[in-house]
Amino acid sequence: MEPLVLVEPHDAWRKLVLNRPDKLNAVNETMLTALLAALDAAQADSTCRAVLLTGTGRGFCSGQELNAVTPGPDGPPDLQRLASTYHHRVVQRIRALPMPVVCAVNGIAAGAGASFALACDIVLAARSAQFIQAFVRIGLVPDSGASFFLPRLVGEARARALTMLGDAVPAAQAEAWGMIWKCIDDDALMPEAEALTARLAAGPTAALALMKRAFATDALSAQLDLEAELQGIAGRSADFAEGVRAFLDKRRPSFSGGA
Repeated sequence: MEPLVLVEPHDAWRKLVLNRPDKLNAVNETMLTALLAALDAAQADSTCRAVLLTGTGRGFCSGQELNAVTPGPDGPPDLQRLASTYHHRVVQRIRALPMPVVCAVNGIAAGAGASFALACDIVLAARSAQFIQAFVRIGLVPDSGASFFLPRLVGEARARALTMLGDAVPAAQAEAWGMIWKCIDDDALMPEAEALTARLAAGPTAALALMKRAFATDALSAQLDLEAELQGIAGRSADFAEGVRAFLDKRRPSFSGGA
């Protein structure tokens, strides 16, 4: 079985590749643990001066794998614990890593997957890629920093509409709104992302690490804590249970507004 996160060492930088293409790189606890380990290993490697994060297949990351959080006879899943222990640690690790992290969004980036991309320092996206705040589609709230990143990147009006409607944002629109750095033709995405990561690795990485500290804010940690708390509440709702059932049944959900 192939690793869930592929690690490709390059001269002075590493490429980390989410590797569940049959699931559009949906994450579970095992995969998130592997991603955290890969980020830790990049920092521990004194020769690594930049990181490129991307995915295999047609998607970058479609968010949390719902089969792993389906409400069952033992009650609803503990989404607050899941967010705090795994998803939010990934976001915090990306932001705290003392080196630039480039993201090459090669396809769909939905839910937590979109948040992981937006947590990176510089985001490039294939023209065919889309960013989707998919939480509302299953009766959940934005997590993994979405409620922190989006208002700062695209403004509160757009952030509220995107999270409440769950509409897809094409890569070209994401660039125009300032959500990402650049939209690139699909066949040029990886060469440009790799060249950009190599350029950063050859730069004054001590200064780049200090820049990351300058952009850092304690407000992110507080917002992640709030998101986890709210996600725990949403995860115990009747609407979440219906949303997951509908997703797995491949039908439209029938939400009741029930808590």
